[in-house]
Amino acid sequence: MNNTTRAFLLACMLVSPLALTACKKEAPVANAASEKTALTAPAKDDDAGWKAYLPAVVQENMGNITSNPFLYYLPPESDPEFAAKYERQVESATTAMGRGVQKGNLLAFGSPASAKMAELMEVAFKDVPPDTMKGVRILFIGDAADNPRVQAALAPTGADYVFIEAK
Repeated sequence: MNNTTRAFLLACMLVSPLALTACKKEAPVANAASEKTALTAPAKDDDAGWKAYLPAVVQENMGNITSNPFLYYLPPESDPEFAAKYERQVESATTAMGRGVQKGNLLAFGSPASAKMAELMEVAFKDVPPDTMKGVRILFIGDAADNPRVQAALAPTGADYVFIEAK
C-alpha cells in the first residue's frame, strides 16, 4: 500500500481530530508508570473523551511498529448518526482488508460501543485469506466480553492480536 493510499484511507477512516492526535509525538514523560495508570476509559457517551483516549492507548501499544497506525473508531451508540457511521466504517475496514495490509502496520479498533466494534471486526476480517496478515499488529480496545469473538475472527489471519480492556 503506497503512502498516498495510506493517507487517503486514514482520512476516510476518521474525519475527526482523532486522526491528527494519533500521529502527534509527545515529549517523553518522566514517569511512564504514572502515565499508564492515567489512561482510564471515558464514560460511554463521552465522544470527545474517547477520541483523546484511543490514540493514547494506541501509542502505548505500538510495540515495534514504526509506521503511523490506522485507527477505526465508532462513536457512542447514542450518536444520532451511529447507524450511518457504523456502515461507513464497515465498508472502509472491509475494503482495506480486501486490498491487504502490509507487514509492519498497526490497525487499531476501539469504541465505547464495544459490541458493535467487535461485530464490525468480524465482518471486516471474515474474507481475509488465512495467514496473510503475519507481521501486522491489530489492537482491539473494548470490553472483555467481546474479546473472544474478535480473537476467533482474527485467528486465521495470522496477525499479532492484542486486546486492551477499556476500563
